[in-house]
Amino acid sequence: MQPSSDIRRLIEIMAALRDPVAGCPWDVEQTFASIAPFTIEEAYEVADAVERGSTEDLREELGDLLLQVVFHARMAEEAGLFDFGGVVEAITDKLVRRHPHVFGDARALSPDAVKALWGRIKAEEKRAKSESHGSPGQAPSSALDGVPLALPALMRALKLQEKAGKVGFDWNDVRAVLEKIREEVVEVEAEIGAGSAQSLSAEVGDLMFAAVNLARHLKVDPEAALRGANAKFERRFAHIEHRLAERGQTPEGASLDEMESLWVEAKAKEQPAMVKSQPASPSAVAQAKSKSGAIKSKPGAIKSKPSATKSKLAATKTK
Repeated sequence: MQPSSDIRRLIEIMAALRDPVAGCPWDVEQTFASIAPFTIEEAYEVADAVERGSTEDLREELGDLLLQVVFHARMAEEAGLFDFGGVVEAITDKLVRRHPHVFGDARALSPDAVKALWGRIKAEEKRAKSESHGSPGQAPSSALDGVPLALPALMRALKLQEKAGKVGFDWNDVRAVLEKIREEVVEVEAEIGAGSAQSLSAEVGDLMFAAVNLARHLKVDPEAALRGANAKFERRFAHIEHRLAERGQTPEGASLDEMESLWVEAKAKEQPAMVKSQPASPSAVAQAKSKSGAIKSKPGAIKSKPSATKSKLAATKTK
């Protein structure tokens, strides 16, 4: 088979791979459920190529992601559900329907107006789908519906908070979110002393949920921010390993003080003028802890909360 830029060729190749007699045994035995993890993985590899700025890898990874769409569509066609053409028809119909300012009469809208219009159209679609699939005795829809369970927890937390915020269930001051984080830190520390693994896990979850909320209020993408922090940690730790190797040492054979010194060196090398604003290393955290001692009491009452009818913000407290 010769390579081709025609999408029909890709569809034909997938059909051949799935042929029960002459196809690939591995491809033939796959199901929607078994392929789904690969679909997620390929989406992340696309994001990784973008993050690295590698356009050649991006082209390849987009092809791998497209293969996942064709794979799912082929299995659906075999089951008599829909085919690849149906997938294309559904997305083109949705794009036209959700862009009346381009394909309809709603012209000359500002970016904010476009976003508001998009939200109204999505809400109408959701309501129509609910009515068409509804049945007597079915539980009423929730403002939080539509956030997939399979999303990474960080992304799902953000989307749940955004949906709750759209109906007014939200903090009205970012400083209140900071106060919430301080409260959660105190609760984590209390559970460390109590020694309950289950409760500790719950409190750490609350802390992470509150941190996502802080990022949202600051208009920071928490996923991108954490990816950046990961890359920074990797970069600085690689500096430690490199400098130790120059001395004939390894991290296992070096003291924490030695690695702390090299960590500070890496920070200074990256941003000499901003050393004080960078995250502390494990050694620095331990030293600060020994000086300050354990936190004895919880912070005072939060000064700024949502409206009186919504006094307890569940979107930042999962218990």
